[in-house]
Amino acid sequence: MPEFYIQQHQLSKRTRTIVKDEKNRDIYLMVGNWGRKQDALLLYQMNGQLVASIKQASIILGSKFIIYENYQKVGEMRKIFNWPGDFYYIKQLHWAAHGDIYQHKYQIHHFNERIMTMDKANFLTGNYYSLDIPNEKNAPKCICIAAVMDYWLYNRSKREAKNAELNYQASLITD
Repeated sequence: MPEFYIQQHQLSKRTRTIVKDEKNRDIYLMVGNWGRKQDALLLYQMNGQLVASIKQASIILGSKFIIYENYQKVGEMRKIFNWPGDFYYIKQLHWAAHGDIYQHKYQIHHFNERIMTMDKANFLTGNYYSLDIPNEKNAPKCICIAAVMDYWLYNRSKREAKNAELNYQASLITD
């Protein structure tokens, strides 16, 4: 069963992120930016071939992200709710991602089929996210989804403050 490892706190940053396999080989390189509409992360194989990307399609009234694989749109990800845990739905793929955003413990399912499990892993070289993906062909999409969940965790307080400000401004206009 393929496992992939990503250094903790790297997915949501504006840096290059290396994705490794269970044998510590570099498998993918993720580059890009987050934060504004149309920002994207691109996932490349180490030979330079683009295999997947995820683009931020909206930031107001709930963020929406579009997932591409081999230059084709394969899904649209939105957060549905966050109580008692977080729940995301990926249209077109009919995948549901759910779990504990603060602990980075997620699962993605397609009905009863497990697509991915994400957890933390600690090694001598640092703290990592471990992505257990039974079907390796789903790896690029799952890595992109993990990046969004990481982004939502580390930018949650900024987004909540901005949404509160936008709601306040909207209430001034309607009054």
